[in-house]
Parts: sequence; structure tokens; C-alpha cells
Amino acid sequence: MYCTQQINNDVFYVGASDRRLALFENIYPIPRGISYNSYLVMDDKTILLDTCDKSVGTQFLENIDFVLNGRSLDYLVVNHMEPDHCALMPEIVLRHPDVKIVGNAKTFAMIKQFFDFDVDSRAIIVKEGDTLSTGRHTFHFVMAPMVHWPEVMVTYDSTDKYLYAADAFGTFGALNGNIYADEVDFERDWLDDARRYYTNIVGKYGPAVQTLLKKASSLEISAICPLHGPIWRRNCDWFIEKYQRWSTYTPEDKAIVLVYGSIYGNTENTINVLANMLAQKGVKNICIYDASSTHSSIIISESFRCSHLVFASSTYNAGIFPPVETALLDLKAHNMQKRTVALLQNGSWAATSGAQMSKIFEEMKDMTIITPQTSIKSALKKDQLPELEQLAEKIASELR
Repeated sequence: MYCTQQINNDVFYVGASDRRLALFENIYPIPRGISYNSYLVMDDKTILLDTCDKSVGTQFLENIDFVLNGRSLDYLVVNHMEPDHCALMPEIVLRHPDVKIVGNAKTFAMIKQFFDFDVDSRAIIVKEGDTLSTGRHTFHFVMAPMVHWPEVMVTYDSTDKYLYAADAFGTFGALNGNIYADEVDFERDWLDDARRYYTNIVGKYGPAVQTLLKKASSLEISAICPLHGPIWRRNCDWFIEKYQRWSTYTPEDKAIVLVYGSIYGNTENTINVLANMLAQKGVKNICIYDASSTHSSIIISESFRCSHLVFASSTYNAGIFPPVETALLDLKAHNMQKRTVALLQNGSWAATSGAQMSKIFEEMKDMTIITPQTSIKSALKKDQLPELEQLAEKIASELR
């Protein structure tokens, strides 16, 4: 049975949600599922903006058939060639053999990599600034390379002033009937997933996002229609400001996240003592994560949010405790920068994790590492409390 929503007189939401998928891109936990958004515009010519993942194929195709109501599909715009948005392209071509496919040159190179159907006879190749009229609507194509693949573009409908934003402005989480951000408590229920989505999927490519934001600033936008998560039709500037911060690696909150890797609990105890000291000095926004039980995508998201980071690691095989090392290398891979960092190491006979953690942070941009570094031999002792107190005061004085 079809499950669509009419956005305005001409535009229909024809996407679907998957609540069974455990890992997005087979790596990121999504306990609330994921939506795959697609939009169908019914004009003198019909135009579909992106398809969906195979997992929701039956629902998606029923939605398309219902809205078309016997009409043929004239155009398919491919804003992004990642399989969660283009997997059903061959099925669309099979059902609508005369459909024209709209994309840029890089789009069509990728279509040929993924699929075997005749692409060239259907191709409409567009570049920056090109337009397509379907009657009442005029679609403008804006290139957005590396947000977050090289072929990405966004499509702006100057009639409705809708921005079809590809993977920009998306979020993890299935849609539960309410398809608009203003129909839910976004800051309470969706912001963490939106941040984790951005920082892990797009976060590495901040400069590319900045380029897109500059292009978008010249457009009058009444709605942002992303490929994942709720549609923004009110207060778009609030969410755009979040993207401005995230893409410039500017901390969202003056806050601290403490990440530890502990084998027998002694490193964990040190972090707990430090957190208590910080709390007693008036620091309120404190988060603690065990790297062994916390997915690195959460640590990355929280590191983008917070201004100050503390990483504590046991020494393991003369190196960094592996879950902590994974989180650190992930941070580096996602271009983390502009943070203040404190490091704690533990080692029973040769504490070497601190120097190796420091080396990873030194390879990131504009990172301030607090010195001296705290070093523990097996377990925190009473005579080390003043040293830990001094570290807590340094951090608290910046956060107060």
C-alpha cells in the first residue's frame, strides 16, 4: 500500500524509512533507523528527485505509481550516486523506458560503474548554473563536489524556493509520520543524530561544505529537502547555523568530553576523579565515554560538539589501548581541529601511550595540548592528586 505525503500542490514526498537496518553504511549504529527521502514533482512534465535504497524498494515504487496515477515519468534527477539513493534507478528505467536522467558528467561516469543499462541515450548532462523547466517549475543545478562524494550536486526549484540538498542537512533516524522538522522536537530528539550524521558522513569535508553554504546564501530558501531525515520548512537558519559551526570545526558548546580506555579499571578511576574535580570547580557540561563500549561515531560527534577533550589510555603492547587508538585515528581521519586537549597515560612498567596519543593530535590542525601530561603507574596515588587538581583547574578556568 502506498504511503506518501503531499508537500504542496505539485510536490509529493515518496520516500520511505527502514527501521530494521542496524548499521548505516555497515558501520554506524542507527537504533532509530533511517529514512530514504525522494521527491516527485507533478508538473507539465513529471520529475523525480533521487530514488531510494533497495531495502525500501517495494514501498518506494508503490508510492511513485500512486502519485503518477498512470502518467509516465519524464525526468529523474540524480543529486547523489551513493547506492542508498540510486539503487532503484534500473527499476525506474525499466518501468519508464523514456525517462531522461539528469546529472553532471561525474554522475554518468558513476552510473556506468554501478549499472549496465543504456545510460547515454537518456542522459541530460548539466553543469553549474544550468536550468531545466518542467512547466511551472524551473530547476537550477548547483555543483557540490565532496559533500561528500565528488559527483554531488543540489537542485534548487526557483518556483517553490525549495533546495533539494542531497546528503547535506540530513540526519539518522526513521521518519514516524511527521516528515517536517517543525512537527517534532528536533533539538531534543533529533539534534544528536543530526550531528552524528554530519560529523561522520560529511565531517571530513568542511571546506567543501563551506563552499556549498556560500552558494546557498545567495538563494531564497523556503524549504530544505534532504535525502535523510526531516524536511525543513521553518527556521531553516537555525540548522544552517549548525552546519556553519560544524563545517568550520567551531565547538558547538563550551564543554568537555572525557574518553578513556581502561583494562582493569584504574584508568577509568582516574577519569572519574578528574570529572569530580571539574564538577566541584563549577564545570557542568561533562561527558564521559568508555572507548571499549562506545562506538567511535559517538566520540567523533561529541568531539565536534565540545571545546575541550580529555583522552586517557592504558599502555597496551607498548602502544595506545586499541579502542582509544581507533577513536583517535577516526578523529584524525575526520579532520578534527581547533580543540584544547589533555592527555593521561597509564602503564605498569613502561607508560608510552601518552607520547603516541600526543603524536596523533600533533598531526591535527590547531590543536592545543595541555602540558605537563599526567602519567600514572598502575593506579592513581594520593600524592598525584595535586597534579590532577592542577589539570582540572586549567580546564575549568577556560570553561567557566
